[in-house]
Amino acid sequence: MPNKSSSENFAEPVLLCEVSNSVATVTLNRPEKFNTLNEELLSALQAKFDTLANDESVRVVVLAATGKAYCAGHDLREMRESYDESYYKQLFASCSQFMQTITSIPQPVIARVQGMATAAGCQLVATCDLAVAAESTKFAVSGINLGLFCSTPAVALSRNVSRKRALEMLFTGDFIDAHTAKDWGLINDVVPDDELDARISVLCERICKKPRVAVSTGKQMFYAQLEKQVSDAYTFAGDTMACNMMADDTREGIDAFIEKRTPTWQRKTPDTTDDREN
Repeated sequence: MPNKSSSENFAEPVLLCEVSNSVATVTLNRPEKFNTLNEELLSALQAKFDTLANDESVRVVVLAATGKAYCAGHDLREMRESYDESYYKQLFASCSQFMQTITSIPQPVIARVQGMATAAGCQLVATCDLAVAAESTKFAVSGINLGLFCSTPAVALSRNVSRKRALEMLFTGDFIDAHTAKDWGLINDVVPDDELDARISVLCERICKKPRVAVSTGKQMFYAQLEKQVSDAYTFAGDTMACNMMADDTREGIDAFIEKRTPTWQRKTPDTTDDREN
């Protein structure tokens, strides 16, 4: 690996990606900036997730980070240098587009959280389908301390924790610890710091053992039904299950259950499950 240089041509990439055993680990790599989401990093994340969405060899995506922080939100220095409302609207639109991409791609996305996750970093955790945090992790939506209400993080936060919990975090900007984050529903699990990778690996392995068609169909259905009235949600869910029943893997799974044997899953997801709403 070349030595670090002040020249951008030799700078460390802001985003890393490694694929192993059907798991793509996408890693925020601005540790000296606490992995803040500057324009370059947001653009790289969007491009990478757009590519992964069409990669059938990838079953699970892990969103990780290097250094002492998971993500400290947006890059405030970069934002302050461009004091223009139209610029800010475009920046937040780009960030919102990426957050929606996380939930729209067919693979489950797991946040691997360490250090701290604040503002848009907390939003990242809330947006991921699943999240596991090291015991020492702290969470906050702290824009209020700077006179900036965390409006876009509030969208994801309020869809994970109760309204009163979300507003407490948003109005005070106070940190909560990892165990509190789990109790409030922001994350799935808390593990000792040195067990984080092992816990993520186990979770990925469990998901990868399931048939692709069920996982991708289920993710699409889950988010779509949340935005519907209950009666419409049941209609949509019933139609989705009927379509799911026609998949080869589903027939194989049911036959294997009846015949008391281990199912043999296919890799390809039928086209009928790939009509996702953005």
